[in-house]
Amino acid sequence: MAVATDDLTRVYAESDALALAELVHRREVSPAELVETAIAVIESLNPRLNAVIHRLYEMGRKRAEEIDVSAPFAGVPFLLKELASSWQGAPMTNSSAYLKDVVADSDSEVVRRIKKAGLVLVGKSNAPENGWSIATEPKLFGRTVNPWNPDVTPGGSSGGTCAAVASRMVPIGEASDGAGSIRVPSSCCGVVGLKPSRGRVTLAPAGDYWYGGAYFLCATRTVRDTAAYLDAVAGALPGDPYTPPLPSQSWLALSKRMPEKLRIAYSVTPPNGTAIDPQVKKVVMETVSALERLGHHVEEHDMPLDGDAAWRTYTDMTCAQTAALYEWLEPLVGRPVTRDDVEPVTWAVIERGRATSGVKHVNDIEQVRQLSRAIATDLDPFDIFITPTLTRLPRPVGYYDMSETDIDRYNAKWTDSVFAFPFNISGQPAISLPLGMSSEGIPIGVQLVGRYGDEASVLAVSSLLEAEMPWKGRKPPVSA
Repeated sequence: MAVATDDLTRVYAESDALALAELVHRREVSPAELVETAIAVIESLNPRLNAVIHRLYEMGRKRAEEIDVSAPFAGVPFLLKELASSWQGAPMTNSSAYLKDVVADSDSEVVRRIKKAGLVLVGKSNAPENGWSIATEPKLFGRTVNPWNPDVTPGGSSGGTCAAVASRMVPIGEASDGAGSIRVPSSCCGVVGLKPSRGRVTLAPAGDYWYGGAYFLCATRTVRDTAAYLDAVAGALPGDPYTPPLPSQSWLALSKRMPEKLRIAYSVTPPNGTAIDPQVKKVVMETVSALERLGHHVEEHDMPLDGDAAWRTYTDMTCAQTAALYEWLEPLVGRPVTRDDVEPVTWAVIERGRATSGVKHVNDIEQVRQLSRAIATDLDPFDIFITPTLTRLPRPVGYYDMSETDIDRYNAKWTDSVFAFPFNISGQPAISLPLGMSSEGIPIGVQLVGRYGDEASVLAVSSLLEAEMPWKGRKPPVSA
């Protein structure tokens, strides 16, 4: 059996996913060796971080023997997020006690594409129940620790994946985003997180989540890994409700193309009137200055959006679909959900969804779609729009408490991510890049937003910033 060595562990920790796959392509390393190295790193670090809540090592070892060594991510260890995506034979609990015994009986479409790309599942990453938190502290599995500082949140809902990628457990892992859940933990943990355009990645066998508000992709440590993963999993199926335009080349190729002079806008004024941390503002302004030096036209532009009102409408809209989801799950579990099966916030969401009339729900959907048009129209003159990912540094552990029974009071705590959720509404691609560090040694993310369907420009500018403001040398205290 292959074994992990100190030399390979060093290479593994220093390499992104494409670099590891290249070693496999050249037959310098086998998929089995990479899997054993990932297992050793996870076993070393996970007791301190709790980022991986299902260890699927035997599945990974078996799959390593079957890998097509010419695949783009051949043999690269990978984590699937414990939310929604279905990998046959793996647990599928959504971090909910109600689903604690559920195991996936088939692959979702995106998992079929992940497998075709050569990625090797070694485990599933922690997430809050149903993903409805920008922290990762589920009652079922316990909290995930930020590898940069154990006292602050790693973010959520993809906090397990982002902590694992930052600490070098794996170079890439699945992430998903219903209101900032890729970008927020990417900022907290210092990794790269792209929320793609609406419809870019099919949700099959599901038809839709939150009327286009939910998105699936990944967290990585390099822009090129993100672009290559998008190449691997993107694409709509016939009948999908949203079909963004396709690029002329691969996103990996387009991410390397030097962008022409762009019209770039930025804002450091939150659209809900809250304050912004001076350190966060400083990193955004450094980003803007770098792009201005490189010859791009830059101007300040604040969003004419009532952030609080938009947030209330968006969160109200999601409640009815959450209640419907739990009704749909009843035959799978064998009984209806009860208050004791879920965390108090989730139960509050279910109850509100059940109490929402069909007329109100339709009106909420229409308001969200009007907001989508307004946001996209406002930003259409600009090639790229730059904001903070979070308005402040990561909150202390326990701040986003899912034992809260008042759903409005709980949702009101999400003000830090006011720059994130508007682009779940508008469907535009948005990426968080780890472009700064606070004086406390915590990463600070900057968000880049593009026009609908234009991941190419977002990735190209991201590559430019990766070269101008590099983050490669940064490693958290808890890492391989």
